[in-house]
Amino acid sequence: MTHKNQVIHRTNNKPILYDLYFNPSNKPKPLVIFCHGYKGFKDWGCWDLVAERFSKEAIFFAKFNFSHNGGTIENPIDFPDLNAFAENNYSKELDDLNAVIDLLLSKDFNYYHDIDPNNVTLIGHSRGGGISIIKTSENKRITKLITWASVSDFSSRFGSTDAILNWRIAGVKYVLNGRTKQQMPHHFQFYKDFKDHEERLHIESAAKQIKVPSLIIHAKGDVAVKFSEAEALKSWSAKAMLIAIEGSNHVFGASHPWKSNVLPNQLKYVVEQSIDFIKS
Repeated sequence: MTHKNQVIHRTNNKPILYDLYFNPSNKPKPLVIFCHGYKGFKDWGCWDLVAERFSKEAIFFAKFNFSHNGGTIENPIDFPDLNAFAENNYSKELDDLNAVIDLLLSKDFNYYHDIDPNNVTLIGHSRGGGISIIKTSENKRITKLITWASVSDFSSRFGSTDAILNWRIAGVKYVLNGRTKQQMPHHFQFYKDFKDHEERLHIESAAKQIKVPSLIIHAKGDVAVKFSEAEALKSWSAKAMLIAIEGSNHVFGASHPWKSNVLPNQLKYVVEQSIDFIKS
């Protein structure tokens, strides 16, 4: 059963768009919540095929768009809302993820009886990995953590001192989206919010606090997020296991759009390892 483009309406915040994949049964299933990365979205590339594969293994799989990722309810893919993108920050993404967790684990949720509330795994890709690490450290309802090509530090991604000063003066900086060719804006509030919540947003500290089993999967050839970041996460996480992927990249051989009906071999391996970890 697939429920696409469901909406969490929030009184004082932007709505969150989400998808559900599961096979209905009388038996509660492990819940997986997937967090996309920077300039990402729930419908990117192979993520639908990934969701389908998990659901075939009697896993309840949910994926969602962060509320300020630049998509809209009408167009969740091509970043029509750059004003929202400019106002995104890590704190908002943590709040979004919490709203998704609250919904799925609420007894009022339509499919609550299909979910085992004592078996909840977060999977985060790239920047979504960092968000998932922090959320796992602070939310006791999470029982397992999986990161795919995760970042290990947020602070280093803001650039040099001079770059931050120029950003402060201009009030905005732009990053090219290679697929859509959009110049995507970041308002300086992004950095200010990080500095205001720097202790909470310190991934190393969060990783060291995690007590639940964790799986780190990372390609050795990743040029977007170096493999050394996975090694750092492993060194900080007492209960973490690291799987290195040879001959792959930041998205494990996938791309957008993805026109095949099968997963690329590297991503298939990542998914199978993740399923085994959840079921172990």
